[in-house]
Amino acid sequence: MTHEDDFDSLPDQDEEWVSKTRRKKEMQALQDLGKKLVALNREQLAKVPLEPELLVAINECQRLKKGEAIRRQLQYIGRLMRLADAEAISQAMDLFEAGKQAHDAHFHKLERWRERLIGGSNDDLTAFVEAYPNADIQHLRQLVRNAQKEAEQQKPPASARKLFRYIRELAEN
Repeated sequence: MTHEDDFDSLPDQDEEWVSKTRRKKEMQALQDLGKKLVALNREQLAKVPLEPELLVAINECQRLKKGEAIRRQLQYIGRLMRLADAEAISQAMDLFEAGKQAHDAHFHKLERWRERLIGGSNDDLTAFVEAYPNADIQHLRQLVRNAQKEAEQQKPPASARKLFRYIRELAEN
């Protein structure tokens, strides 16, 4: 055996060497993405580009109740994810996440309005009516008064919830 034969047994220089740690991290990332997929509802799953076998595995995981069975199913989903277009799936998941964050921000904005109206002055009411000109001022004042009275008496916040529903209704229209 010559010295040149040793070079023939080495992998091509064009192939990229990937450490075992990096491969494990990549596999864990795929499994984590699979976990996020399992958390989606059917309507959301329909919007994600999934292989049929992967979709079946996700549906099966959603059906399972026992912890160990779920763990094994998630590992299986992770293996199937290696064959799937993880980039396209990840992009679809990012869109869901962005939509959820926007929804949460809108919800928090409405909650801040409710708190300002309940704890605030007439200026806050005026600012709200300027922001939402379709508001029925008399109805709004009544809801605010009821919520304030409820808070003073330390009762459950039924009127505050009604006020929030009315604010949300105005925001949606």
